[in-house]
Amino acid sequence: MSRIRSVVAASSLALWAAAGVSGVMLTACSRPQQAPAVDYTLLDGQRASLASLRGRVVLVNFWATDCAPCVQEMPRLAATWRAYSPRGFEMLAVSMSYDPPFAVANFAESRKLPFGVAIDNTGDIAHRFGDVKMTPTTVLINKRGEIVARWLGSPDFEALKRQIERLLAEA
Repeated sequence: MSRIRSVVAASSLALWAAAGVSGVMLTACSRPQQAPAVDYTLLDGQRASLASLRGRVVLVNFWATDCAPCVQEMPRLAATWRAYSPRGFEMLAVSMSYDPPFAVANFAESRKLPFGVAIDNTGDIAHRFGDVKMTPTTVLINKRGEIVARWLGSPDFEALKRQIERLLAEA
């Protein structure tokens, strides 16, 4: 049943995108919420943790290879990473548990994604980030490890860039 809800919700987002409506920004509460402590394995086999990225601005993007808005936003996410990574910006693309690992690996390799890609085969990462079911879902984390913004659907990239600039400038 949850897969059906995800498909219906993803279809709604696709309709919004076709109508020119970008994703819905859901901001964190007035008191920032701490990002969950998650460990993950990148496609290259390297083990990592979100805690190891403390002190950097981090964008976590939940996506799937069969999600049209996800595929469409990947070049812009890659460009964002390239623009800000020298200044302390990091990105993690987390594929959903239902996405076949070979499809994720093929996608990342064929598109030469420059940031870390993790396969959430158990769904634990999505669950710990608030039980993410819809893709794309994007979470922005400040240098202190606090969630400062969350988007359901593709973010408004101009607004996202302004937020990244502001967060990178913070001490």
